[in-house]
Amino acid sequence: MFRFLVPILILFSSLLADDLDDFTSEFETKEIFDPLSGYNRFMSDINDHIYVYALRPVARGYKMALPKRIRTGVANVFHNLLFPIRLANNLLQGKLKNSLEESERFLLNSTVGFLGFWDVAEYRFGIKPHNEDFGQTLGHYGVGSGFHIVLPILGPSNLRDAISLYPDSLLSVINYDDHNRYTLTDSWGEYITARGVDGVNELSFRSDDIDKIRKSAVDLYPYIRDIYEQHRDSLIKE
Repeated sequence: MFRFLVPILILFSSLLADDLDDFTSEFETKEIFDPLSGYNRFMSDINDHIYVYALRPVARGYKMALPKRIRTGVANVFHNLLFPIRLANNLLQGKLKNSLEESERFLLNSTVGFLGFWDVAEYRFGIKPHNEDFGQTLGHYGVGSGFHIVLPILGPSNLRDAISLYPDSLLSVINYDDHNRYTLTDSWGEYITARGVDGVNELSFRSDDIDKIRKSAVDLYPYIRDIYEQHRDSLIKE
C-alpha cells in the first residue's frame, strides 16, 4: 500500500516547482475553490514553521558543505530515476515525440552520464526533459483540479493532484512497498534517507527564492495557494 507520509525534508522542494521566478512574474489573480481555507491556513502555518526551524538550517548547512556541481549531479540522479513516471504520463497523453525523447535521455544519461549524474542528453545533445505526472495527465483530459488542500509536509495541492500521488508512486523506484521488487529502497530507513537527501538537495537551490516570497507576501497562504494552482494550470496547457 502506498505510504502517503513522506519525510519533512521534501516540504518546500515539493511546494515550489521549477521555473518559480518565471511563473511569479506572470502571476495573475484567479479565484480558487477553497472550501477548506481554515484548515489549509492552519496547515500552511505548520509547514512554514517546519521550514523555518528545521528545513532551512539543514539545507543551508548542506549547501555550504557541498559545491554546486555536486548538488546539481545529485539532483540529476534523482530526476533520472523518475523516468518511468515521465514516460508513462507522456504516453498516456499521446505525446509520442516527448516519450521518445525521454527514453533517449534516460539511455544517454544512465550510460554516458554515469547513472544520470551528468545531464549529457540536454547539454551535449540538446534533448530537454518533458516533466509530466498523473495530475497533469488527468488535467490534459479535462479533469478539474477540485478544491485546494494543503497536505501535511507535502504542502499545497488540490484534490486531483493529491489523488494522483498514488498512481505515480506505483512507477517510482524510490518507494517502499512490501509487494514491490523493483524499488531501489527496500526498507523504511532507505526510503526516508533517499527522500530526505533528494529534498534537502533540492531545497539547497530553492531556499533563497522561498525566503524572498516569504518576505514579499503580505499574506503567505493565499499567495502560495494561487501560485501553486496557476502553475499547475500552466503545466497542463503546455
